[in-house]
Amino acid sequence: MDEPLLRSLTPGVLGILVRRGADFAAAEDAVQDALIEAVRVWPADPPRDPKGWLVTVAWRRFLDATRSDAARRRREELVDEEPGPGPAPGADDTLQLYFLCAHPSLTPSSAVALTLRAVGGLTTRQIAQAYLVPEATMAQRISRAKRTVSGVRFDRPGDVSTVLRVLYLVFNEGYSGDVDLAAEAIRLTRQLAAAVDHPEVAGLLALMLLHHARRAARTTPDGSLAPLAEQDRGRWDTRAIAEGVGILQAALARDRLGEYQAQAAVAALHADAPTAGETDWVQIVEWYDELARLTDSPVVRLNRAVAVGEADGPRAGLTALAELDDALPRYAAVAAYLHERDGDLTTAARLYAEAARKAADLAERDHLIRQAARLNSGRGR
Repeated sequence: MDEPLLRSLTPGVLGILVRRGADFAAAEDAVQDALIEAVRVWPADPPRDPKGWLVTVAWRRFLDATRSDAARRRREELVDEEPGPGPAPGADDTLQLYFLCAHPSLTPSSAVALTLRAVGGLTTRQIAQAYLVPEATMAQRISRAKRTVSGVRFDRPGDVSTVLRVLYLVFNEGYSGDVDLAAEAIRLTRQLAAAVDHPEVAGLLALMLLHHARRAARTTPDGSLAPLAEQDRGRWDTRAIAEGVGILQAALARDRLGEYQAQAAVAALHADAPTAGETDWVQIVEWYDELARLTDSPVVRLNRAVAVGEADGPRAGLTALAELDDALPRYAAVAAYLHERDGDLTTAARLYAEAARKAADLAERDHLIRQAARLNSGRGR
């Protein structure tokens, strides 16, 4: 079963149903039914036109479900609009679906969850895990969001900042390796940048390109995680870096700084350094100060503590870290690194082991276990 193909076709099929007049909630349900049918039928009888097949099946499921609705007479009129056999329309409605899912009537968290489910193709369980809530709770949230946008005109845009947050989260989910959506997030952000003149859209596109440029170097040949300082910079995509830096410079020149531009500036400084030792950590700290001002995010302050430790020494980094809640994700890993650089290997080994127990990602957990084992082995000699 070609799951990536199904995932890539889902937004277009959903968009076609909505444009034909189906309300969003009913259309999304019908598309999910069609996907289930595809999983059952395609392995033995693959269609010549997968998208057309999904549109046909989803439209029929929608009609079956709506004939018993209170508005039956209006729904029945849609039967006459069913097109004859032939290839499905080639228009890409994915970006319009993002805006629909970012409708102002939704809270940002609901908009993100709905988009990741309906357009991004993530399962309810994956989204629930990202939000650290039970799957049933997330299912209810998504259902409420679907009901909220049902009946909303398809061409009414939502909030750009929410769309950017959705694209950012989709990119990060894809980058984790669980679901490979990074390239799709970049494609959609390019499309958004072409349609919307907004420096933060450009900033997000630059950020994605700069992070994606390092993707090949993030793992070693045996599959282990390679921290930034240990990556083979010869494997970085210099073309993507150059494009990202150019986009960022044009955005910054407009003097309307936002969090994505600031994050991209940090990524650009890492990309600009020929070696890890030549990284301009002082400038990176300054950009994290800007990010902290813009977002007041504890995660930003955690990353800033690392940068302070590199720019001003591990003691300074530990002082900055002490101001934060030790329950933050990756707090123990940062503390371990700074204690190791400060020469306290016993504390560092203990904290690496603690961080490994809390790690959600398998590659990160294995890396932290190796770090703890390395220090424990060194102390035993």
